[in-house]
Amino acid sequence: MRIVLLGPPGAGKGTQASKIVGKFGIPHISTGDILRKAIADETLLGKQAGEYIKKGLLVPDDLVIAMVKSRLDMSDCENGFLLDGFPRTVSQAESLDEYMQKKGIQLDAALNIEVDKDMLIERFTGRRVCEQCGATYNVKFSLPKEPGVCDKCKGKLIIREDDKLETVKKRLEVYETSTAPLIDYYKRKNLLVNIDGSRSIDDVFKDIVDQLKKVN
Repeated sequence: MRIVLLGPPGAGKGTQASKIVGKFGIPHISTGDILRKAIADETLLGKQAGEYIKKGLLVPDDLVIAMVKSRLDMSDCENGFLLDGFPRTVSQAESLDEYMQKKGIQLDAALNIEVDKDMLIERFTGRRVCEQCGATYNVKFSLPKEPGVCDKCKGKLIIREDDKLETVKKRLEVYETSTAPLIDYYKRKNLLVNIDGSRSIDDVFKDIVDQLKKVN
């Protein structure tokens, strides 16, 4: 099973990704993880990427694509993979297609987890994170037992910069302009599978499994 996972920030991709890889026995390939590992291992690509990150710049497409290809060449990807965070743009998707064509393989599906913009904003701005242990709560969906205090370690719950309203709006705008065109790209290729991400985690996962059974 070879899958690309799409969806806006806050759609629950991380949660569903861990459930998908557990169900289908395929590696979860996240560009963020690849970058961090390459930099930590001080590989040639990692050193090059690290220079851009130190300067506060985006890592160029060609470097990201090279690192993803290198990861996909590993033996654990022979029977499939779940790509999360890549491709982010149509040009990256085209590079992925070229790579897979050369390898004689193809995608089974592009899963697109859809969530209404207002609900995404509500999820983000309602999120509270423990500054000590990182546990996550939400003022509407998962309240701590004591207001402002973490159930696990009694640490203080804070609003991260990433979860403030203006930051959230900007992140969603970036997604709409750069990543959302991928939806049309995969739709034209008859690979797009839309999933309603507004439901419970278990209901969303059941739908994903049912849809993947149809394409496999």
